[in-house]
Amino acid sequence: MKDYYKINEISKLYGIGIDSLRYYEKIGVLVPRRDTNGYRLYGLKDLYKLNIIRDLRQLDFTMQQIKDYLDYQSIENTLYLLHKEKDLVSEQLRSLQTKQRIIQERINVLTTAMKITTGEFLIKSFPERPCLHLDTRITRDEEMDFAIKKLHKKYESKIRDFGNQLFGASVSVEDLYKGDKDIFNSVFFILDYEDPEYDFVLPAGEYLSLYYRGDYRQSSDRIFDVLSYAKEKGYQLLGDPFEIYEIDNRDTINNEEFLTEIQVRIMD
Repeated sequence: MKDYYKINEISKLYGIGIDSLRYYEKIGVLVPRRDTNGYRLYGLKDLYKLNIIRDLRQLDFTMQQIKDYLDYQSIENTLYLLHKEKDLVSEQLRSLQTKQRIIQERINVLTTAMKITTGEFLIKSFPERPCLHLDTRITRDEEMDFAIKKLHKKYESKIRDFGNQLFGASVSVEDLYKGDKDIFNSVFFILDYEDPEYDFVLPAGEYLSLYYRGDYRQSSDRIFDVLSYAKEKGYQLLGDPFEIYEIDNRDTINNEEFLTEIQVRIMD
């Protein structure tokens, strides 16, 4: 084993860029000697420091924190650093567990959604559902994506996981009967947790429900199916119908795989 190594050898050995090695020297973390030609030579003491730098950088320690540790290395400081490392690892584990839970939730939602039978009219009972909403007129699919993004941007701090966030859009029965099809007048997020700052509520009660798969161009036809069924059964509508997007372009580019639920609140 050599006593000294040139900068290009150290760069290859540790996978550290030459500019980074020069920066470490600039802030005083490394102090290589110079040969007669002025080339940097790194000794064994520099190597042990590079091992520490590499390990601490992987734990997201700043170079200033690393320099402070190397300048005042002691048992006390090493113990402090080890406890710090332990806390960081614990936080990383919590973060990974959260990510794992989110991924599993999405797997469960999609797996369940794929098994849902479409074309059947159902009566569902719901408690109050707090929502965040945005009033906006939407006439095209591209406008729907923009409206959802705008709503998400407005409430980004409240939406814990956009991938699993349930959202929908409402239509006007009056517009539908006037012949204004495929027009939505609001988008909303349905919150699955208590939040005192929600700005809209889907009231508790019974809702007529219909699932359909495929392109959104059939949306108005399927909504008319729901309205016709409600009229046939003598149900009184207690609000405008809305769609909830269970599987959409967050999950697939195949339109035939989209799953949408139409709901409207009713009273016998």
